[in-house]
Parts: sequence; C-alpha cells; structure tokens
Amino acid sequence: MTEPVAAGPVLLTGASGTLGRLLAERLTREGRTLVLTDLIEPDYELPAGVRFMVADLADREAVLRLGNDYAAIVHFGAVSTERDFADIFGPNIAGAHHIFDLARASKARVIFASSNHAIGFNRRDVRLDEDCDLRPDGYYGLSKAYGELLARLYWDKHGLESLSLRIGSCVERPTELRHLSTWLSFDDLVRLVEAGLTHPALGCRIAWGVSANSRAWWVSNDEIGTAARDDAERFAGAVVAGAAEADPVSSRYQGGTFCASGYDREEFSPQELFGWRGTGQAMPSRTVE
Repeated sequence: MTEPVAAGPVLLTGASGTLGRLLAERLTREGRTLVLTDLIEPDYELPAGVRFMVADLADREAVLRLGNDYAAIVHFGAVSTERDFADIFGPNIAGAHHIFDLARASKARVIFASSNHAIGFNRRDVRLDEDCDLRPDGYYGLSKAYGELLARLYWDKHGLESLSLRIGSCVERPTELRHLSTWLSFDDLVRLVEAGLTHPALGCRIAWGVSANSRAWWVSNDEIGTAARDDAERFAGAVVAGAAEADPVSSRYQGGTFCASGYDREEFSPQELFGWRGTGQAMPSRTVE
C-alpha cells in the first residue's frame, strides 16, 4: 500500500494564477515543502520557505530543470479558457505530457486540474458519475480529456498514481444559475486537493471538483469526492430568479457557453454518441484472434 504524502516536496504548477495563489498559501499551512512554477512570476508575496522557478510547460527541457525529487505534483498550469487549438496545444497538451513524465521520474503522484468541460456536451437533465463518457465542449475541454486519459495510461503502464479533479466553477461565490450546480468553493478545492495528497492508496482516480451542491449534476461515488462540504444553495437568492444563458445551446448543455462557442450545427447534438446505442441493438460481436 502506498504511504500517504506528508512532508515530501510538492511542486505546484500554475502558481501565478488565482487558484495557484490560493493553493500556495493553503498547502503551506500543512507544513509542506512547496516549490512553485509558472510562466510568469507571482504578483504576491511567497509564503515563508517557498521558492519559485520560472518554467514554460510547453518546453520539455524547462520542465526537466525543475528537478525530480518531488513526492507530488499539483498540476494547475494551463491555458484556462477556450482558445484556438494552437494556443491550447503547448501549455495544456504538451505541458501535461511533460508533467506526467516528470512525475514518473520523481515517482510522484499527480493531482491534475481537469475540468467539467471535458464532459460539457452532456445535457443538463442527465446526472453523471465519474465513469461517464468524455464529451469535450471545445479545445480546452479536449485538452483536459487528454490529461485524464494520460493519467490512465501512466497508471496502467507505469503505476503512476493520480487524481483528476473535474473542476466545475471555482469562484468565490456563484453569480449565475449554472453555478448553483457547478460551484466549487475555495475551501472545498483545498479539501479535495488535500484528500488526493494524503490518500494512502490513490491509484488512478477521477473526482468531481464540485461542492456538495443541492442542485449538482454530478454524483460522487469515490470517497475523495465526499471531502467537499459547501453548498451553493445558500447563494440562490442572490442569483437572478429565472435567469438563463442567452442562447439555447448554452442552456441545454452542462458546459454552458463553451458549448455555444463556434457551434454551427442546425440542430442539437444528440445525447447518444454511437448509432448502435440508439437502436436498442447489442454491439456487434468481434472475434479476437
């Protein structure tokens, strides 16, 4: 059984972002040795005993220079909005590959910041568990789906432990109706990351990065998901009653406006992914030689 991660060095990527700053502050409270990295230097004062190293995640050599003596890597470094594929590829796809290779060299577990946009083209009237189909709603979501599959590959082939957190809407408080289902409080984010860092036998897991919202679309079967405690419902009165996204695509699918971006179908995307599922027919059998 793998021992829980305690005082071993932890590398935090994306440390200059909003969530990186929060994690840098909160993770050091547990007495961890923390190393921060990002493409740009943080605009906040580093916690005592924490050091920062500049690195472009798309640059393999720059990532290797970060060292390989980590007990865990909390990987939050990425382009965090929808962009052209060329803008996504370097930091999100090549970068994830470089980080997982670094984790393999370090024999470190990875806490990977995935996203609800990896499954965004599921309808809002469908409740999902962690084993649902990947249905990315853009190139950003596609990069997060890639990261989840990369985590599975490195577990099956190399035994590398990881937790992919499918983060919903991690903001200070909900500001729109969708957030009442997708909100992840800052406190719950820290609780989920801590659960991944300290679990005695992490294996390869996916957990919803969402608070314990009464209106949640996502059902947690994994014990790590139960670390979340907050509920967006207490903010419901402050969200405009009856408000909805401006277009029918955004309001139909769980990914919201990410689904509507560049959408040019003349009809809604069907829920069924494969034709044989919609016919009621069993999948054709195949002979394996």
